[in-house]
Amino acid sequence: MRIQLSEHFTYKKLLKFVFPSIIMMIFTSIYSVVDGLFVSNFAGKTPFAAVNLIMPLLIILGALGFMVGAGGTAIVAKTLGEGNGKKANKYFSLLVYTVLIGGTLLALLGILFAKPVAIMLGAEGEMLDCCARYARIVLIALPFFMLQNVFQSFFVTAEKPSLGLFFTVAAGITNILLDALLVGICSFGLEGAAIATAVSQFIGGFLPILYFIRPNNSLLRLGKTQFYGKILLKTITNGSSELMNNIASSIVTVFYNFQLMKYAGEDGIAAYGAIMYVSFFFVAVFIGYAVGSAPIVSFHYGAANHTELKNLFRKSIILLIAFGFSMTALGILLSAPLSSIFVGYDNALMEMTKRGFIIFSLHFMICGLNIYASSLFTALNNGVISAILAFLRTFVFQSASVLLLPIFWKLDGIWLSVLVSETLALIISAIFVIRKRKEYRYL
Repeated sequence: MRIQLSEHFTYKKLLKFVFPSIIMMIFTSIYSVVDGLFVSNFAGKTPFAAVNLIMPLLIILGALGFMVGAGGTAIVAKTLGEGNGKKANKYFSLLVYTVLIGGTLLALLGILFAKPVAIMLGAEGEMLDCCARYARIVLIALPFFMLQNVFQSFFVTAEKPSLGLFFTVAAGITNILLDALLVGICSFGLEGAAIATAVSQFIGGFLPILYFIRPNNSLLRLGKTQFYGKILLKTITNGSSELMNNIASSIVTVFYNFQLMKYAGEDGIAAYGAIMYVSFFFVAVFIGYAVGSAPIVSFHYGAANHTELKNLFRKSIILLIAFGFSMTALGILLSAPLSSIFVGYDNALMEMTKRGFIIFSLHFMICGLNIYASSLFTALNNGVISAILAFLRTFVFQSASVLLLPIFWKLDGIWLSVLVSETLALIISAIFVIRKRKEYRYL
């Protein structure tokens, strides 16, 4: 039986509703993780480091899809909560068409400037060539990668999270199979990994268009629309925190790479890449929960159902604390086997990665609460606060930490920086949540 946004959510019903979104985010993480796994083991250390170095560019461009998905979902779900389904579908259609056109233009620009950007990031020689080759192939599918990010949120709003999961899993499995074939069996190396990612992103972004453009039994359908300038602006404002989060994270990754080159050389970048790939799966749980629960918050906010808002907030905090401690425990226990999957071929690199991941795992205890706080304000259509929280957490605090802590603790300082930044962000998040409790009545 389909769970509706208008229902009262128990723990069981809430977990059942957000579970597809959590799995969706995990499979979305598979793109870069699987590429890194095969490139590291079959192409070598330099191509692996190159993928890590150019990844910020790809993440920044793809993050525009997350921005529209998160910001647009808040508007569309709120409009549905107000009882205006026809207008909600017009808003939905406008946002999808905008991403398709904008993504195409960005893909062309990205392909054109891939090499200059790689040079700015510090690539040279063989690594520069690898960066450009990988990026130019992956960027061909950028419009569909952005659309996949958009549809992840809108499938939840359409009360079809399981269908969104199906399309994401199909894309993820395609990526795995093609990586195994093109990189592992056919030895196409970096190009094979890039082709695998591009094809899987096409599947994840194009097939949902076919579903929504045809008659269906969900709350949303693609159709005729018109230009709503205020809605586009509101979408950008609402989703700016998600965009800021991804852009800031990518810029901070550049800082990490510079510091790692200084304190550990190319091995440091490879170790950090392995740690980040593994952490994608852990953090995906928190992001998936935020994506899955946000439309519920927006709907009940639009319907002025404050009792249910309080119920959702209380249950979410309890669940995220439980998830956080579980993720930290798993990260510490599995640090050795997870590290060996990526860098087991080099003992020194393996030990560096293992130690880094143990320290890095400590931040899982609290990062879910920070992710949810930012997502909560996006769902409540307050993009300004959401953006402030995201900017402080992902850019200001992390940048300061990664630049300052290594002065005192060298390489360990780099691994500790994320825990320090998340702790500072949690303090700021708590202040905003408490100060805004009377306005939005979730407490």
